[in-house]
Amino acid sequence: MPRVVHFEISADDPARAVKFYSDVFGWEIQKWDGPQDYWLVRTGEDGKPGINGGLFKRQGPMTGHVNTVEVDDLDAFVSKVIESGGSVVVEKMAIPGVGWLVYCKDTEDSIFGLHQADASAK
Repeated sequence: MPRVVHFEISADDPARAVKFYSDVFGWEIQKWDGPQDYWLVRTGEDGKPGINGGLFKRQGPMTGHVNTVEVDDLDAFVSKVIESGGSVVVEKMAIPGVGWLVYCKDTEDSIFGLHQADASAK
């Protein structure tokens, strides 16, 4: 059964958001060396319940928090989303060395991510 494995926080001012979440929860937030403005959020010790996430500069329709679900076949799950009345809001993209990601909208206009691990993604 697919599970939520990652969350994302969109922010108008990422530096301000980093300070807020670090001050409030003590989360460790570091700039990612990837191809975009993205910060990795570590919320606790490995091996304990919970998930880590990311923070990015808000663009387009994404607001608030976005949960990402790990799936074994991204294309098949995108088809399921569409067949069930949802839609794709950001097309499939590579996260180099990590995998593939697509953002979808459910029947209630809530946005979520689908991720398929693939270390060869470029």
